[in-house]
Amino acid sequence: MRDLREDSDQTQKDIADVLNMHRSVYRRYESGERETPAWVIVKLADYYKVSTDYLLGRTDQRTPYPPIRRR
Repeated sequence: MRDLREDSDQTQKDIADVLNMHRSVYRRYESGERETPAWVIVKLADYYKVSTDYLLGRTDQRTPYPPIRRR
């Protein structure tokens, strides 16, 4: 999370505002002090246009997977 934030030249306050929370709460997520809720992971993935797996460290592929087409 920190690398993505810094790569996009954003402050913790900027991202906390996107998530509608106090900077101190976001700081705890970013530092690993608190477990990051799923809704935050999803919102950050959408914001940074990366996959949730990338944010969770499960892949090095930044781009989201293509949507599944339902028949």
